[in-house]
Amino acid sequence: MQRTIDYGNLMHRAMRGLIAEVLGDIAAHGLPGEHHFFITFDTNHPDVVIADWLRERYPDEMTIVLQHWFENLDVRPDGFTVTLNFGDRPEPLVIPYDAILTFVDPSVEFGLRFETATADAEDAEDGEEIAEAPHQEILEDSKKEAEVVSLDSFRK
Repeated sequence: MQRTIDYGNLMHRAMRGLIAEVLGDIAAHGLPGEHHFFITFDTNHPDVVIADWLRERYPDEMTIVLQHWFENLDVRPDGFTVTLNFGDRPEPLVIPYDAILTFVDPSVEFGLRFETATADAEDAEDGEEIAEAPHQEILEDSKKEAEVVSLDSFRK
């Protein structure tokens, strides 16, 4: 078997490291200026911990916003914990980095989207080997429409 470089997984690790670094800075110093985050994660991930009523309401994925009110943000090597307010009901959440599907800071039009190998495999030709390939999502000013740039277009 020939050894290959798994660029998709390397990029995912690097992008999750970026998220960890940003959240670590926010935990230490708070949100600067107009920065805020929309974080969508897979609620079926085995290491996600959320209240049962939230899991029932969001059986596949959930988007949280870190902006005006959040507390107990604790950034760990494998993920983060945060307490958010759901209708005057504070709830702690545990979110591993590998459960994150999207991370967006609309204040600076920055976003990351993580694709799964399963989704990529559906688009691939039979017999083609697929690695997880990250995509970068850029938000437009007022429309908040996304332009997705696929790394697949740069592969030979």
